[in-house]
Amino acid sequence: MDVFVGVDNITRSFRNPVITIGNFDGVHYGHQVLFRKVRDWARELQGEALVMTFNPHPLEVLFPGKGPERITTHERKLELIEANGMDAAIVIPFTPEFARISARDFVKNILVDKIGMRGIVVGHDYRFGREREGNITYLQELGEEFGFEVATLSGIKMGTTVVSSTAIRQLIKAGDIAEVNRLLGRAHDISGTVITGRRRGGKTIGFPTANIRPAPQALLRPGVYVVRVEVKGKTYGGAANMGYNPTFGDTPLSLEVHLLDFNEDIYGEHITVRFLERLRDEKRFSSIEELIVQIKKDVEKSRQILAKKAGSPY
Repeated sequence: MDVFVGVDNITRSFRNPVITIGNFDGVHYGHQVLFRKVRDWARELQGEALVMTFNPHPLEVLFPGKGPERITTHERKLELIEANGMDAAIVIPFTPEFARISARDFVKNILVDKIGMRGIVVGHDYRFGREREGNITYLQELGEEFGFEVATLSGIKMGTTVVSSTAIRQLIKAGDIAEVNRLLGRAHDISGTVITGRRRGGKTIGFPTANIRPAPQALLRPGVYVVRVEVKGKTYGGAANMGYNPTFGDTPLSLEVHLLDFNEDIYGEHITVRFLERLRDEKRFSSIEELIVQIKKDVEKSRQILAKKAGSPY
């Protein structure tokens, strides 16, 4: 997938492009349905499927300090968009100046003149341009004027739940990883570099852990989770603790992962932790011995759950 940062850095023309526009945080199941519609339409036109997204999130710029916590990092979002078969992504560096572009100028100068849009797929409540002045009706009027078609998509439901990034963020904070994964259409993941921890896992407790500092994103409710971990292109089962290690009186939030049947030095390695199931809340134990007994139970339970989930993505 080609990635262009800013419309002025687009270095090639697009063939009969069909585009969708949005933040696409999490690239959840609803986004995936939208991308599929864009791909199918582009294929009918023998064209290309495009995504326009923003970095930083517009709300972070318009209301500093009040933007939503991200489900995925920007880099991970682009990986997921590519995995959904899109041909190109145009990343708009969102600024106050960009926010002042009128709805008409955004469509004519950027989508039509610069990109050559033939079709656009957006949500039924899509708003665009300065102070969100543009709506679907106006977009359709511009389509008649400039020669592109507009398709809309209503909110995608799974059962009775409308799939949305907002709903998923709330579920992440509640620790409802099963529902998070269902709405994402994949296992929720966190990536990071393995850092030096307090070196208690192997020496003190007998369960060595890989410690990663989570990127700034919506973090799961503290607790113990069953996970799969990707390390150097291979996947291992594991148990992870997201939290503050209250038994030891730690204060910084950490993600510590014990990989099953694994004994390698991976300090400095980039790993991805995929969360499958929540085992329990984090708690303070009266002694290290009591903690060790519980960890043994957590690891055994994780093995059982992983065995049942063999062959399932989440």
